[in-house]
Amino acid sequence: MMNISHHFLTIGQGRILQRFPEKDWEDSPFPQGIELFCQPSGWQLVPERQPASFFVAVLTDINSERHSCACFTFWEGLDNSQVRQMSPEPAVVQSAQVFAPKSLVLVSRLDYTEVFRNCLGLIYTVHVDGLPVPLETVIGNLLTCVIPIAGGSQRTITLGAGDRQVIQTPIDDSLPISGSSVAQLFRQLGIVNVLYLFCAALTEHKILFLSSSYQRLTDACRGLLAIMFPLKYSFTFVPILPGKLLEVLSTPTPFIIGVNSFFRSETQELLDVIIADLDGGTVTIPECVHISLLPEPILQQTQTALSMVLDPELEIADHAFPPLSTQPSALKIQDKEIRAVFLWLFARLFQGYRWCLHIIRIHPEPVIRFHKAAFLGQRALTEDDFLMKVLDGMAFAGFVSERGPPYRATDLFDDLVANHVERIRQEEACPQKVMNHVKELAEQLFKNENPYPAVAMHKVTRPSENSQNNAHNQKPFPGLDDVAVQLFIDHAAAKLKTAPPVVKAELKSMVPSGPPLGDTVDRNGNVMANSARRLEVVRNCITYIFENKMLEAKKLMPAVLRALKGRAARICLTQELNQHVLQNRAVLDDQQFDYIVRMMNCTLQDCSHIDEHGIAAALLPLVTAFCRKLGAGITQFAYSCVQEHMVWTTMQFWESMFYSDVQSHIRALYLETEEGGEISALDLASEQNRLWPTLSKEMQAERVQKEESTVFSQAIHYANRMSYLLLPLDTSKNRLLRSSGLGDVESVSNSYVTNSIAGSMAESYDTESGFEDAESSDVANSVVRFINRFVDKVCNESGVTNEHLKALHTMIPDIVQMHIETLDAVHRESKRLPPIQKPKLLRPTLLPGEELVMDAMRVHLIPDGREEATGLMGGPPLLPAEGAIFLTTYRLIFKGTPTDPLVGEQVVTRSFPIASLTKEKRISVTLPMDQFVQEGLQLRSSTFQLMKIAFDEEVASDLAEVFRKHMHKLRYPQHVQGTFAFTVGQCGKLVVEHKTKDKNQSLRTLSKNLVKSAKKTIGRQYVTRKKYSPPTWENRSSLQSELDEDEISVSEEVDQSSLTLSSTIRSSDRQTMSNVVERACCRDYQRLGLGTLSNSLTRSKNEPFRISTVNRMYTVCRSYPGLLIVPQSIPDTTIHRICRCYRQNRFPVVCWRNSRTKAVLLRSAGLHAKGVVGFFKSPNAPTAVPSQADSTSLEQEKYLQAIISSMPSYSENSGRNTLSGFTSTHMNSSDKLRQPKIGALMKQVMGTKEDVPGTFSRGGKWGSIRGSGRLSAYNPDVGTRLAGKESPQPNGGPSEALFLRQQKAYLYIIGDKAQLKGGKQDSFQQWEVVPIEVCDVRQVKNSFKKLMKACVPSSSTSDPNMSFQRCLEDSEWMLHRVLQVSVLVVELLDTGSSVMVSLEDGWDVTTQVVSLVQLLSDPYYRTFDGFRLLVEKEWLSFGHRFSHRGAQTLGSQSSGFTPVFLQFLDCVHQIHLQFPMEFEFSQYYLKFLAYHYVSNRFRTFLLDSDYERIELGVLYEEKGDRKTPQVCKSVWDYIDRLNKKTPIFYNYMFSPEDEEVLRPYTFISNLKVWDFYMEETLSEGPSYDWELRGRQERVAEETPEKPDTSGPKSQRRIVWPCYDSLSKAVPDAITKLLQDLQSLEAELGQTSEKWKDTWDKIKTTQRTETKLESKPSFSSSLLMSSNLSHQRRSQGVYLQESGVGSSINLALDCEASATSTPVAGRTSTSTLYSQFQSTESENRSFEGILFKKGALLKPWKPRWFVLDKTKHQLRYYETRQDKECKGVIELADVESVIPGTPTMGAPKNIEEKAFFDLKTTKRVYNFCAQDSLNAQLWMDSVQSCLSDA
Repeated sequence: MMNISHHFLTIGQGRILQRFPEKDWEDSPFPQGIELFCQPSGWQLVPERQPASFFVAVLTDINSERHSCACFTFWEGLDNSQVRQMSPEPAVVQSAQVFAPKSLVLVSRLDYTEVFRNCLGLIYTVHVDGLPVPLETVIGNLLTCVIPIAGGSQRTITLGAGDRQVIQTPIDDSLPISGSSVAQLFRQLGIVNVLYLFCAALTEHKILFLSSSYQRLTDACRGLLAIMFPLKYSFTFVPILPGKLLEVLSTPTPFIIGVNSFFRSETQELLDVIIADLDGGTVTIPECVHISLLPEPILQQTQTALSMVLDPELEIADHAFPPLSTQPSALKIQDKEIRAVFLWLFARLFQGYRWCLHIIRIHPEPVIRFHKAAFLGQRALTEDDFLMKVLDGMAFAGFVSERGPPYRATDLFDDLVANHVERIRQEEACPQKVMNHVKELAEQLFKNENPYPAVAMHKVTRPSENSQNNAHNQKPFPGLDDVAVQLFIDHAAAKLKTAPPVVKAELKSMVPSGPPLGDTVDRNGNVMANSARRLEVVRNCITYIFENKMLEAKKLMPAVLRALKGRAARICLTQELNQHVLQNRAVLDDQQFDYIVRMMNCTLQDCSHIDEHGIAAALLPLVTAFCRKLGAGITQFAYSCVQEHMVWTTMQFWESMFYSDVQSHIRALYLETEEGGEISALDLASEQNRLWPTLSKEMQAERVQKEESTVFSQAIHYANRMSYLLLPLDTSKNRLLRSSGLGDVESVSNSYVTNSIAGSMAESYDTESGFEDAESSDVANSVVRFINRFVDKVCNESGVTNEHLKALHTMIPDIVQMHIETLDAVHRESKRLPPIQKPKLLRPTLLPGEELVMDAMRVHLIPDGREEATGLMGGPPLLPAEGAIFLTTYRLIFKGTPTDPLVGEQVVTRSFPIASLTKEKRISVTLPMDQFVQEGLQLRSSTFQLMKIAFDEEVASDLAEVFRKHMHKLRYPQHVQGTFAFTVGQCGKLVVEHKTKDKNQSLRTLSKNLVKSAKKTIGRQYVTRKKYSPPTWENRSSLQSELDEDEISVSEEVDQSSLTLSSTIRSSDRQTMSNVVERACCRDYQRLGLGTLSNSLTRSKNEPFRISTVNRMYTVCRSYPGLLIVPQSIPDTTIHRICRCYRQNRFPVVCWRNSRTKAVLLRSAGLHAKGVVGFFKSPNAPTAVPSQADSTSLEQEKYLQAIISSMPSYSENSGRNTLSGFTSTHMNSSDKLRQPKIGALMKQVMGTKEDVPGTFSRGGKWGSIRGSGRLSAYNPDVGTRLAGKESPQPNGGPSEALFLRQQKAYLYIIGDKAQLKGGKQDSFQQWEVVPIEVCDVRQVKNSFKKLMKACVPSSSTSDPNMSFQRCLEDSEWMLHRVLQVSVLVVELLDTGSSVMVSLEDGWDVTTQVVSLVQLLSDPYYRTFDGFRLLVEKEWLSFGHRFSHRGAQTLGSQSSGFTPVFLQFLDCVHQIHLQFPMEFEFSQYYLKFLAYHYVSNRFRTFLLDSDYERIELGVLYEEKGDRKTPQVCKSVWDYIDRLNKKTPIFYNYMFSPEDEEVLRPYTFISNLKVWDFYMEETLSEGPSYDWELRGRQERVAEETPEKPDTSGPKSQRRIVWPCYDSLSKAVPDAITKLLQDLQSLEAELGQTSEKWKDTWDKIKTTQRTETKLESKPSFSSSLLMSSNLSHQRRSQGVYLQESGVGSSINLALDCEASATSTPVAGRTSTSTLYSQFQSTESENRSFEGILFKKGALLKPWKPRWFVLDKTKHQLRYYETRQDKECKGVIELADVESVIPGTPTMGAPKNIEEKAFFDLKTTKRVYNFCAQDSLNAQLWMDSVQSCLSDA
């Protein structure tokens, strides 16, 4: 029973005027500060009377009980005198009368808003209307009126003023009473907003309501609390906050507070408060606040249910025939329906919660803990943010302590969770059924609040109308008589004392638990696919281990470790292991122990630190059971090997483990007494609680004491267990205080303790010692502290006595110390154990001259982003592999074996040249087999290789550092001479081979002399200069810059260049110069007819070009070769001047000439900006003095003009410059056809939009180089300036000019768009500029990096934006640009215009374009010799900066790796793909070059120019240096030697068309990714160092075969992608035949001939035999290769044939070759017997000429036939002299010889009887002799041979 009101107050002027009773009640103290809440916006006077107002505030007292504080406010008039008394400043209110508020307040613990409103209203009415009832009586009655709290009764009350009210009490007071406040809240804010607030309140955020109505604030706050049931809000709850207390809003704790909208502006700066504006219907969530929402699908279903309650019309809004009435329920009913939805929601969220309660004490009071991790794990909601926060929150803690006890009164929620879970689960997907359930629940809620809905007999007097209107003469509210009221109160109190006590029967019962969680989960939890099979694997493996079948277990192990990722398999493991434990002990041998520990580690590795699936909990007893004997009396338990997991350092885990153990012990305690079967602990507890009051005091005490000691003994047990798992085997290492899991690898342990634990441990016991102490002290202290904290917490919660707790604290250090001592012994012994057998380290084979820098370091090769080797694409996983890394002077090599035992016998090799390393970064790696996190390296190579290695724990970290340093030193030597190509094999040579050394010396001195003399020459040139300091060598481009021609007086040395070469050069240089002449370029120039090195007097004048020696000392241009082709008419002096206009002095020189059109190809660098300006000088500008720029650009123009004049088409045309003349000489029919194509190409290349009339767009052109360069040919020898003089124009006139502009220019200059801005156009011109955009070096560098990442990703990704195709596209590896420009230049040259490529510095893109143009135009460059020559000429001699672009030395490290040459090779590969029959070399040849151009194995691609090579003395040493045959210094020599021995570089499809110009497609869609970027062979590493392949196989041969008893072996073998070399495993047909021949010859003991000879012989034979008259060019080699795949992989060395005893070996050291047999399937070609060369005459019994008919559709051919009785065969030869037999007919096969008849195509004019047929078992041969006599002779001879046989 309870008073309706326990205080009544009148409050005015901001203070309490009177309060009743004046003393506090014993059970309810008086709330302080109540006056603030009655006028929350402050006390103020107003000029007009306001209507009376009423609201209920909620106050929370010190015992956290909530009181309703009902406040009735009315306004009383004051006259001015009163106001003055109140406020000393009279000017405040001007009006005659003002009104002050006065409040009547009652405070109650009950919550009946309407009753309060009526009661206070009645008191006010009695006062206003002057009713004849004393106010004291009414108030006395109010304070003494008593009603029951709950029970569903109804009471009628009266205050004695003729009033009557009926109060209904709720049936169950645990359910909140909401009236219609919840429905109101949803109406104001909407569904989503309220759900946000609901989730925010549950996850402990701050919520602030705003409204201008106080009552609405209270209702909204109460509504929010009502929907949180069964959770109770336990933070600050103030529905109405007075303005004076607004600073409360900045409290750090969560709250729900309401504030009047009047204070809105003050709430603006709150950063972390969610503001709900009830009047505006908005909820504002600050950016920094993240609200976790309900998990899906619950959220969606809740929203649906709420919308069906609030807006039932929504569902049928689209119906054609909607039902007649679908009004939402009345507000009060709707309110309950909404609450029912939330009840249903909580029942779903908390279903099965009772199965996760641990009861740890039953007597005297139940103590209950909730096992959060298990609950989340079984619900598969560990990832869910919302539920995690709710379960961690205060509200849920209250829920557990309130609803945990098993024996108590139950309510609606208990019933729902216990009995309706199944129904909820079945219906959740069907909204209609959910609604039915919700309506049932709503009905119960409504009935609870209104047990008697029909009764409403209220009678309350309201103030009369006139008393409200006639307010002027109203008396103020009188003071009341305290004594009268007090009498009422005392009287009521006396009555209560005499009345009998009311006994309320509490209906306690056992709380039902509901269905267990296990069943509810399987549908949502992800059940792993075919898990039964996986569990089978786990079980089998464990059985094998315990049956000691270790080999079987080893095979299953990887599968088991994979399976243990799944929960079911982990649980299965713990169950299986349990069966092998007898009496808490299981002793294993070393290997068993090792396997079990590995499985345990793998199981624990994926457990989270809270262990939600209870796996760690299940393993905890096992790790203390499994053990192995180490020595006498020393046993090592499994726990010492599984400590590296976060779960052991998590306090939460130990607590829940402890509680569940205590629960089972306490259950056992009570089960002994009554034999119970499967009774759960909670049921037992409820039974005990029911019996408790009936027990005697002694019994009760005994039970309490038993339980307490049970908990105490468990605490001791756990102190032991924790010390087992927290103390590491090597106790010098402290696990607990290592704050991160990625610690240093040397230390034994790698625990994952979070900082918070480490910190809190320091605080736990002796805080003053703190962290410093712990750091310095041993591990024991920190473990003791951790265990002490644990013991304190659990013992306090489970009521262990203080004596026992003290005993524990003294015990723990002893336990730890004892354990440390046993561990030390174990540690000592375990060190003596033989280490687990790690795989033997395999040694790599090294090249001759290659030496180890760092020997084997044990590492693991980790898989990267390439999926082939990991088994994801089928096949077993080759990676990760365990082995060693070796650093040699040349390569970085990994060699090892896969960790997967199924492929354990394979060898994995991955290597790359150290010089190709492009990036190295440190990584940390967790290996799948053991949980150590190791440091590793990721190494990327430009040969498209990536190594991710993790150092084994045996490798010290400083050793890894040394390894990195050595690697860097080798990668970036100080000087080029430090690279492998120079250092190879030096150590031995210094002593042994002095001769070689001397020889080198002479070469070095020679090169030094050369450079010295060059320097002298330069010095001499400047002797006559005044005030000039010679430029430094470094400044290459400005040798003679800024000198005008007038000032230069060149020394004789230079002028002598007109003499013959030999007379000019001093004898010391002559030898070098002859070398220069021998150099590749000169051979090529002579082949192209571009000039000879002859005396100028004898040189024929009509040769347009000459070889100039102007650069012989590399003085003009440092990066050009010594000999250059320049126009005949240009003297060397001019060249000196011209070169200044070009970057790096690289002036235009001729590098190729088209043999048909005689157009030439020139190359140069781009112009200096200064030079460009000179070009565009206006022709008419008055130039009084010839300036320097003019003179240079004039020289330049003269130079270009000289080139144009050299073209035959130009000299023919110079006389008749009409349009027709131009066209006729320039355009034959094919050219006319081709013209538009050039236009299209131009547009493609220039990328311009506008079209100038004509065949192609001329966007951004230079115009004429100088304005006055007319079309008339001025004589180049006239050195006069042309600027002012007009040359006569033959047919000149503007009209022609326009026409001519549409024709071709004689010379096109391909220039860089960026450089050629501006520039006028001139109509008469012979040259034209094609501006193009080129990718600069930076772009190439970046695009290469992206290409590498695309082809060799470092980690696999599922991001669709990172797919291979996308990455490839993003890399922008722009081959098509270069190819487009090249094809354009080819077209222009082919139509007779010359082209000058003048881009960037003339050594990157220029080189690419120029060499591609020559490759496409000239078939010679598509042969071995030609391609070599092309690279030597254009790339090496013309100074492509190989060392700089390849970042080969320390100096060029910063510039980064830029593979310009690789781009060129890729372009060649693209062309090769499109024209497979045009190249003599195979694709493998290109890959070989691509690999070795970065490998630094050969000197060919080192240094930046010929000049640098001469300076180092490496340019000409290659020819003479033959003393060391095994070390090739030039890649070309190496290729030649290799090519002689094996057809690896040869393209069998090679059958070139004569003079074919190739025009490849250049669109991106036509280009393919080069397989060089993608392929790898893990079995042997890269295949480009051939000595290694030979050696590997020899090693294999030397190991003798064991006698094979196992029976016949299969011929089949598996070929794995990325492991085997495909070309080796599956060679193409021709290679295979060549090999077979070689092996057969080796067996027969014959010397085999070179493969090339065999091949050529076959080709010639075949060609003669298959010459088709119609298509003479259709070569036989195509037939030979008709069955070959179009794109062929590289050839390899081939595997041993198991059928043949010998090994086929095409390696370098074995001169291997063979003759061949023709391709099968062509019967016309008879067998070739080259072994048998007949010389003895007696073998030729009969011979002569016969015509033989070929196979189908083939002509009759005369052949020389020989009948051989000895060998019993008929042979035939091409001619009588021919030694090589063309075919053989075995006489044994001949069936008959009969006269024949002439057939089609037989020789004419021969009598019929001359024909005869030879019939064999296989076919019929048709022959024809000269005449019938001859025929008869042949027939007889053959017949006699047959009969002799």
